[in-house]
Amino acid sequence: MSRMSVDEVTRLRENLKAKGYKLTPQRRAIVDGIVNSEGQHLTAEEIYDLVKVNCPEIGLATVYRTIGMLEELGIVSRLDLGDNISRYELVHAEENHQHHHLVCNKCSKVLEVEGDLLDQIEQTIEEKYKFRIMDHSVKFFGLCKECSEAELK
Repeated sequence: MSRMSVDEVTRLRENLKAKGYKLTPQRRAIVDGIVNSEGQHLTAEEIYDLVKVNCPEIGLATVYRTIGMLEELGIVSRLDLGDNISRYELVHAEENHQHHHLVCNKCSKVLEVEGDLLDQIEQTIEEKYKFRIMDHSVKFFGLCKECSEAELK
């Protein structure tokens, strides 16, 4: 499990302070839980279950409030992978856009697509429609490698 680097914690504290928040032990535990589970796309309840192991006094309402605050600050983003369940993932400062997701219809595995594959499409939209794109979110639904191979057998 990876821990937040000193630079990441400093950036987080500065973001919180600028908005009038403090990095309380409960908030830090929630952020650590999200960081240590990177790539897993956890629900608020799953984050709560993770965090209460090391922070048993934390309540589910605190997790929901903290996730809302972290989303407002751009530290986490909310995902709906087609099942109307909110999941959360860490936003990386170096990402210009949200990364894309591949969702398996059979086993529900979620794969992340690295890199922005839509630069040319964005440029075309901006030029043709004079529409300034701020962000985009793309999800592809289909079968993962394992489920595709199992179907062929």
